Amino acid sequence: MLFLAWCALLPLPAAAHRFDRKLLAMLRAPRALLPALLGAAALVVGCANNVDDKTANWSTEKIAAEARDELNSGSYDKAVPLLEKLEGRAAGTPQAQQAQLDKAYAQYKGKEKAQALATLERFIKLHPASPALDYALYLKGLINFNDDLGMFSWLSKQDLSERDQKAAKDSFETFRELTTRFPNSRYAQDSRQRMTYIVNSLAQYEVHVARYYYERGAYVAAIARAQRAVADYQAVPAAEEALYILVKSYDALGLTQLRDDAQRVLTANFPSSRYSTDGFKDKERAWWRFW
Repeated sequence: MLFLAWCALLPLPAAAHRFDRKLLAMLRAPRALLPALLGAAALVVGCANNVDDKTANWSTEKIAAEARDELNSGSYDKAVPLLEKLEGRAAGTPQAQQAQLDKAYAQYKGKEKAQALATLERFIKLHPASPALDYALYLKGLINFNDDLGMFSWLSKQDLSERDQKAAKDSFETFRELTTRFPNSRYAQDSRQRMTYIVNSLAQYEVHVARYYYERGAYVAAIARAQRAVADYQAVPAAEEALYILVKSYDALGLTQLRDDAQRVLTANFPSSRYSTDGFKDKERAWWRFW
């Protein structure tokens, strides 16, 4: 052990020093060649990209025309990458803004709704003064409006108490922003009609949940949902059945005073209510036809 340690302190022969210098030179050589190698690699990658990218030498007008053709033919998956190319090459121009909106539409039609909403959020944030902002809001509301809102899930006989109405509420808020900020927009009237539809649908959803609980004997839960429908959604068709559920639920719990109060409200607001005699007989009527 001591001998090895002592040997380590002895000076190396000249040959060993020459070997060390050669080794260091070999190690340094790749570092000197590194920039050249990286440049060559970038050139190869660039060439490969140019070969793969058929739009490399296209004008923005040609890319826009090709993207329109793909949109018109329903090839939304092909339109999206073209519109992304156009958005990048025409950055800072109205053409880029239009490409972004067209991309959101293509994503929406191509069932990529999360991506479409993200594209629209980015557009709204980057272009708050755009003349197309009303369209961006309309498309955003439309995506949530059609995005399996959950309000019709009762048709499949699923447990209504597990449905989420967030998409419907988001859609309503977007349409409300549109109609408030752009009351004369070409999309305003349709947005107002959709808002009416959503309000009635949300109220009807609460009534369906209330009925679900009532028919299973969960009267307290039925009262809570019926009260929500009456309180949150004024003057909607669903309020009639909501009041009737309140009457029946209070009666089932023996709360006669509350039952009579609910009955008076039902009679005052719906003097010819069919629920006076029919009960839930007509519960599957086409309530959704509001316009």
